[in-house]
Amino acid sequence: MENNRSSTMHFLPLVVPAVLSSVLVTAHPGHDIKREIEELEKAHEYTRRDISHCYSKLKARGIHQQTANRRAEILKAEREKRGITAEPSLLKLRELPQILDARDAGTVLNTSHLSSVTYSPSDGYGTVFTGNQSCILVPEVTEGPYYVSGEYIRSDVRETKIQSGIDLIIDIQVIDVSTCEAVPNVYVDFWHANATGVYSGVTDASRPTNINATFGRGLQATGPEGAVQFTTFYPGHYQGRTNHIHVATHVGGTAFPNGTFLGTTVSHVGQLFFDTNLTTVLERNTPYTLNTAPVTTNTQDGIFRQEAALGDPVVEYSLLGSSITQGLFAWIAFGIDPSNSKAINAAATLTSGGGVSNGGGGGFPGGPPPNGTFPGGPRPNGTFPGGPRPTSSASSSTVVV
Repeated sequence: MENNRSSTMHFLPLVVPAVLSSVLVTAHPGHDIKREIEELEKAHEYTRRDISHCYSKLKARGIHQQTANRRAEILKAEREKRGITAEPSLLKLRELPQILDARDAGTVLNTSHLSSVTYSPSDGYGTVFTGNQSCILVPEVTEGPYYVSGEYIRSDVRETKIQSGIDLIIDIQVIDVSTCEAVPNVYVDFWHANATGVYSGVTDASRPTNINATFGRGLQATGPEGAVQFTTFYPGHYQGRTNHIHVATHVGGTAFPNGTFLGTTVSHVGQLFFDTNLTTVLERNTPYTLNTAPVTTNTQDGIFRQEAALGDPVVEYSLLGSSITQGLFAWIAFGIDPSNSKAINAAATLTSGGGVSNGGGGGFPGGPPPNGTFPGGPRPNGTFPGGPRPTSSASSSTVVV
């Protein structure tokens, strides 16, 4: 079994993980992972999307090379921004010796997503991307109980005054599964937990201001190449869930002058994951060491197992420098059907008065939130970076300007 992705498209056979019944545990207290997995299984009956046929078309149209060039420029710029002067040869991971070759279950788990290109000082930055696949399947999943509507259009979602962690820059490309064309002008919604497993913007009785927090959330519109980039902190795990990022694509919706976006339907909802061994090493660093929630590996995560049965939802990545603490650059592409439209359920909505719970979802029902720490500074104070809050009507699900 290969330890690295080849230059051709790589897809997994459809299998039903036998271990699911043993990992149907509660994530946040009161959040039923089993129900979410059942919803995921139902969704997969109608959304098994294969974009393997797109590889040759994308390559012939030059999109494959454009993607490699774009990612190379991002990588170079991020290294220069941080004053990282090492040669590209140092992009090969130094802190994860042999353990990256060990996987515990399944094809995805047996695939290292670390860029494994061997460099010489004369190699260009593009080398890291030209030998790797650029189009994979990210299966459809539910949005989960912590989606918040009305968030800010922004690429940097870190909010460094109140949060900390290891930098993660991620390039996401969206491909039309029917035409094999890059999809421009689609808003990619992006959200995840912080280093200690806390989601912003949802109800939390022990932290009343958390409903007003916005860290780890944002949207970006895809450009001509169907791509967006986000700068964030590597997400933490929480009870019952491995480290992951949620993504959704909005074909319709409204971008408001105050820099927020509201869309009530989506064409795709997915979750992105990371190599377990990368997470193991990364979480040896603060503030991840403050996370007291039991670790859930990819193998133990029921949502991961379901996604991995249909495709490879793990991002490819490279270090920005010679140390994992200097940050990571990751990339992934996935297919959507732009004509598809379905409702998305928001646990809360960001309004001019702050976050408003929509009831029936989100928050930490039935018990305390995971861990409960906010690394790197005080708890969110209800302020919103990047401009004024969106105005709102009497309805918590509507944003009006």
